[in-house]
Amino acid sequence: MSTYLITCTPAHGHVLPLLQIARHLVDRGDEVRFLTSPRYAERVEASGAQFVPLPTDADVDLDHADAAFPDRAGLTGPAALRFDMSNLFIRPGAAQLEAVRAELADRRIDAILSEPLFVGCALLQRVPTNERPPIVVLGIFPLGARSRDTAPFGLGVTPLSGPVGRLRNAALRTVAERVIFGSVQKEADALARRTTGRALGGFVLDWAGLADAYVQFTVPEFEYPRSDLPASVRFAGPLTPAASDPALPEWWSDLDGSRPVVHVTQGTIANADFSQLVEPTIAALAGSDVLLVVSTGGRPVDSLPADLPANVRVSPYLPYDRLLPLTDVLVTNGGYGGVQQALAHGVPIVVAGQTEDKVEVSARVGWSGAGINLRATTVPPERVRRAVEEVLRDGRYRGNAERIGTAMRRADAKTALTSVLDELTQGWARVS
Repeated sequence: MSTYLITCTPAHGHVLPLLQIARHLVDRGDEVRFLTSPRYAERVEASGAQFVPLPTDADVDLDHADAAFPDRAGLTGPAALRFDMSNLFIRPGAAQLEAVRAELADRRIDAILSEPLFVGCALLQRVPTNERPPIVVLGIFPLGARSRDTAPFGLGVTPLSGPVGRLRNAALRTVAERVIFGSVQKEADALARRTTGRALGGFVLDWAGLADAYVQFTVPEFEYPRSDLPASVRFAGPLTPAASDPALPEWWSDLDGSRPVVHVTQGTIANADFSQLVEPTIAALAGSDVLLVVSTGGRPVDSLPADLPANVRVSPYLPYDRLLPLTDVLVTNGGYGGVQQALAHGVPIVVAGQTEDKVEVSARVGWSGAGINLRATTVPPERVRRAVEEVLRDGRYRGNAERIGTAMRRADAKTALTSVLDELTQGWARVS
């Protein structure tokens, strides 16, 4: 039996996939301690892991960031990214590191498992390896490993092959690191020197690629090829949520295969404004021969207009393991988990997401040929209609989604993770 510490910034979309990992490790007999916000204590304990609270200085509510930081509201583009990197991720890093060090001082930890935005582990990585356990990054977002073959993470720029592409990537990296995020990088380096005595050792968004192991929860078919991929990176395949068994909506029998099914969702967090994607999709497909299935992501059904078209069906939540096999097109704002669930079922995608990691997810959907990237967050109905019609008409999108899905169905993410953990901890023990 091993003892693992899972570290996670306080965000719903970060915590939920890590809870799947915690539950798996607990089920195989490991002791798991889970460091995150007290808001998630009940869910952590339900997974069988032991909850460890983040200190107040690190407990930023990422799910309601505008309320926590009123100055954030209205920011867009690079200004928004700089604000978030500084306030939501870098500044809590010192308190995160303090909490991790307290755990290490109190008990033996065989490995630390962290999602890529937990800066406390980026700082701990600067500590000599004989003074800490191995750090394993859990790739629950698109792969962020630095490469000469890819543009900097966060720009949503797809690969361009050959020497021209590498020159472009180098130029973009210089602009990103020294101009757009220069002040942010200085802040991160200063924080690392204060807490560890050393600079961060590279660009703050690239730290995960320098971890002792990086387990990326997708397949290579849904990632950009990198000729210089670090040996520490292992593709595990997507995390598969447990089978669901909720009460089905009364209209479920309408999904009888008599007409194409289009599903639209803005997920469970970025769904405060349905005018971005859900409402344009409803308007786009009103009166068409498709059945449009809408998930409000937990919001009340009456958050949508009362006079919905006759071909629309709505529910707060829907069981994806049952819905996706019946779905012809997914329209989404680009949550990584939902996109991968769709691809695992061979469902092509129309995606409209340009914030947070969604810009990178959206770029990969378009690059892979598994769907259409609308390159926007708020889209007019006509653009949605044309994209959905194209995906339904052109079988290449379905073919590419199925190609990726076949690779995903062959993968076993949890087995791959535990294999990496066993290899790493055994090797670490021999060295230490």
